[in-house]
Amino acid sequence: MARKRKNIDRFPQSSEPPRKKRVSTTPLPDGVHHYQEVDEVPCDLQKYWHQGYSIFSKYDAGIWMTDDAWYGVTHESVANKIALHMAEVAPPKRSIIIDAFCGVGGNTIAFALSGKWKRVYAIEKDAATLACAKHNAEIYGVADRITWFHGDCFEILGASGKTEKTVEALTAITGQFGVIFASPPWGGPGYRTADVFDLESMQPYSFSYIYDSFKKLTPNQVLYLPRTSDLRQIAARVERGKKTQIVHYCTNGTSRALCAYLGDWAPLKL
Repeated sequence: MARKRKNIDRFPQSSEPPRKKRVSTTPLPDGVHHYQEVDEVPCDLQKYWHQGYSIFSKYDAGIWMTDDAWYGVTHESVANKIALHMAEVAPPKRSIIIDAFCGVGGNTIAFALSGKWKRVYAIEKDAATLACAKHNAEIYGVADRITWFHGDCFEILGASGKTEKTVEALTAITGQFGVIFASPPWGGPGYRTADVFDLESMQPYSFSYIYDSFKKLTPNQVLYLPRTSDLRQIAARVERGKKTQIVHYCTNGTSRALCAYLGDWAPLKL
């Protein structure tokens, strides 16, 4: 059993698994879990579960997860650093942020905690995953700073050509005041075996599809991509005469992923 933590609110970088603590007897939505003992965790997820509080420091408060979310959730220290950087270098007059693939809320919560944005808009296609994000934002005390949308982000933002589910008000304010953060699916663990990862092989959305679709609304995007991404493919989307910034985000001395800062972001002072 993991030793007792003294203060989970200070975001310590711990590799301890969550303690065996029964948080609530309230039935969870279908597909949602709060694993408290390793014996409850599917075998293929146990290595992620053992990363413990580095994913959500408030896990013991009753964090909800889907099984798929364990593979893609941004670790809290990384999410906080990205949120800090985006707040520091945001383009002028950009006061709202759209988290286009919000998942269980890791990045969304960090953006809300940063205090930079007048409003955080979070979009998630899977209903169970969105239920987790809403619940987790409540645990972190930021639910009132976030507006949630259930559906395909490209359709909701009016970037897919399908207008039936487009939220026109969101499309309008994104174009005038917004930036987009996107942590899209990478298409499974195959990216880990590639020395240089082909961003056009991402599934179900390629890099160029994501970037070109969101550019219809705003050029100001931050895309969270595999650490081995082919930088030439990113550079090819940058306008002639402009530069972009690529930042690797690490834990325990190892890059977890990179962010491509595309658009009019100020230079980061790292």
